Amino acid sequence: MARVVVVGAGLGGLAAAARLAAGGHAVTVLEQAAEPGGKLGRFARDGHAFDTGPSLVTLPQVLRDLFAATGGPLEDAVDLVRLDPAVGYRFADGTRLSVPGRFEDVPAALDEALGDDAGRQWSALMERAATMWRISEGPFLRSPLAGAATLARLARRPSDVAAIAPWQSLRGLGSRYLRSPHLRTLLDRYATYSGSDPRRAPAVLATVAYAEQAFGSWYVRGGLHRLALAVLDRAVAHGAVLRTGCTVRRVLVEGGRAAGVELADGERVPADVVVSGIDAAALHDGLLPADGRTRGVRRDLRRATPSLSGVVLLLALRGRTPGLAHHTVLFPADYDAEFDAVFGVGRHAGRPVPVEDPTVYVNAPEDPALVPDADSESWFVLVNAPRHDPGRGVDWTAPGLADRYADRVLDVLAGRGLDVRDRVRWRVVRTPADLERDTGSVGGSIYGSSSNGSRAAFLRPANASPVPGLFLVGGSAHPGGGLPLVTLSAQIVAGLVGPA
Repeated sequence: MARVVVVGAGLGGLAAAARLAAGGHAVTVLEQAAEPGGKLGRFARDGHAFDTGPSLVTLPQVLRDLFAATGGPLEDAVDLVRLDPAVGYRFADGTRLSVPGRFEDVPAALDEALGDDAGRQWSALMERAATMWRISEGPFLRSPLAGAATLARLARRPSDVAAIAPWQSLRGLGSRYLRSPHLRTLLDRYATYSGSDPRRAPAVLATVAYAEQAFGSWYVRGGLHRLALAVLDRAVAHGAVLRTGCTVRRVLVEGGRAAGVELADGERVPADVVVSGIDAAALHDGLLPADGRTRGVRRDLRRATPSLSGVVLLLALRGRTPGLAHHTVLFPADYDAEFDAVFGVGRHAGRPVPVEDPTVYVNAPEDPALVPDADSESWFVLVNAPRHDPGRGVDWTAPGLADRYADRVLDVLAGRGLDVRDRVRWRVVRTPADLERDTGSVGGSIYGSSSNGSRAAFLRPANASPVPGLFLVGGSAHPGGGLPLVTLSAQIVAGLVGPA
């Protein structure tokens, strides 16, 4: 039995804690906030409740594997509901598209909404994405990073390399398969699932679209925050201990290996294994002593492009919105202008700015548990935004900026046919600066580093640190951000540590 300290009670840390505790280890989870969940958070007031982070479950089998390995079926712990339609899209020219929740129904829906043989175009792209998925899922997503060995696993056959096309961007892949401008816009959006720019993100991100449609879009009744609590319950059932309000000041390294952590109040928590679920840049810049062994990791983190962040509006609304999907995305006329602004490239070279005309994502669950009465709605509204960077970019703490920008987002919504300005009981605005403060993500980057560039996936820190006894989980470590990949990072770490 090893003494394991897990730093951070986000989903990655909790999933690692549950697996390691089920494997017989003595696990303690240390969380700086008052409540567990990390980015998988919750806000409630006056009968309105909101998920404050992830709002979509994909690849449910990954969660089923986690729960099966720690005590029983996923469905015994949470009420997982398949969404149909999966998402509603509204384009700048007024075109609307409702994407069905079943993979086989998607082509016909595309033909009906977009015409121009859109269903066949998308199906051909998804066939390519399915091949990419088959090639990459096991060797990359479910396996530890191992330098050249990882590349070798992905390049076993020339045909596999050709299918993955590491030299091609997601935008480039879309241009090859999709004549429909609406479908190209739709594909571009999947780059943002990893906080990336579709003009620079690799073509293999088409697998995100494939996985979402092939395996379904899902919701946890009562809010996705319940998923974090359910994983915590599994960890505790196996003896793990959660300590909240514990800020870790540094990782202790003794005799060349991780030996525990020191808290802000000076308390030392000894351990044989330390699992870090916090932002990898924050770990290496603030918690881990300078060490020649980690020089390469620090260099790669500096070379990687940080992921985008977001501005969130939590809207407590009176009244109902007819015909609104659970997930609705409203696109601008100029999507490239958004990526230029967020990443400080193109027309905004060297200086990121808030997006003037952003894509707006609305999450409006039809869930009685999230509203005070039947004549109310609780909306989570998200727009892509540059991370908090007062020195070289946007200072999201500047007086009045958050509220002015929230007003702008509501105006954009109104201009695209969803005017709720006279229905707002109250609102809460959360900026990248708030995300940085609440979760420790540097600059509020949602996914740590982006997938911009063909080597981006290999710049992301491996799950096994060069410091023996130290492991990394969560969205800023391999294999990346998003609920399924974060959960897979915990599975990889548990496999590296092994049973007691």
